[in-house]
Amino acid sequence: MSDKVKYELEFPIQVSPSLLFQYISTPSGLSEWFADNVNSRGELFTFIWEGSEEQAKLLSKKTDERMKLRWTADDEEGLNYYFEMKIQVDEITKDVSLMITDFAEEDEVDEGKMLWENMVSDLKQILGSS
Repeated sequence: MSDKVKYELEFPIQVSPSLLFQYISTPSGLSEWFADNVNSRGELFTFIWEGSEEQAKLLSKKTDERMKLRWTADDEEGLNYYFEMKIQVDEITKDVSLMITDFAEEDEVDEGKMLWENMVSDLKQILGSS
């Protein structure tokens, strides 16, 4: 198994950090743009897409700032990959950006970026920030 490559994306979003945080950290918020349905029990999140199901473990969460998760499949294999959604606010302009950190196989990075771009585009439409 080859090592995955870390990549980061930045998406400017014109919305308050607290509202954005609701959409990246709660099952109901994530169900609107990230997956068809999301459930959580404690630190375990279950993401459902068209009949397939993936689970992720909450690694860290800071109110109005970030949410970091690891897929349980990676966790069980002892892999340190994760995906993080972080809210960044420019101190001077107060512009809000959603920073995404994720990992993918080297030949799947572009595909991963495109997937995030599509999902965040949906999120922006829901938030009225497109």
